[in-house]
Amino acid sequence: MYSTASSFKGMLDKVNKHAVNFIEDSFAYAKDKGGKSHATPEFKVGAFVLVSTTNFNNIKGFKKLKDSFAGPFLINAHHGENDVEVDFSEKLHNKHPTFPLSLIKLYKSSDSEKIALRNEVPHYIPSVESSGTKKITKVVKERKLQTKKVREYLFRYSDPTCEDEWMAEDDIP
Repeated sequence: MYSTASSFKGMLDKVNKHAVNFIEDSFAYAKDKGGKSHATPEFKVGAFVLVSTTNFNNIKGFKKLKDSFAGPFLINAHHGENDVEVDFSEKLHNKHPTFPLSLIKLYKSSDSEKIALRNEVPHYIPSVESSGTKKITKVVKERKLQTKKVREYLFRYSDPTCEDEWMAEDDIP
């Protein structure tokens, strides 16, 4: 064996040994640091939880307006230390009921007695009385029907109970 080859092999062995030591030290540091700050949440059977909807692709409506969490659902069982089985409602019956703890959040019901200013506001529905007479306030739109060659207008009435109505030119009072 040549002297340059043996010195290169010695250098390569030193580099490999240094790299292995460096990787072991970094793993030990990450494990120690992560172990101090990581707290595993404890969910008990029978508790109410919310389930993250990040992987729910079949919820209808716009994705922007989709809720971040669905629920509350009841915990039925634990599967190992990192998985929970929940009891879904009929709305989500086609989903698999087992979820990892990273996608679960404890449900906290709001208690109006504990927080003084949090009260249920009664919904006020204004009473609308119909006057019985239809008085046109303005023309909202105009269209021309190609098949009949007739102009129609969309009228808005002053009475709030009456809906807007399309009328032909000849039918206008």
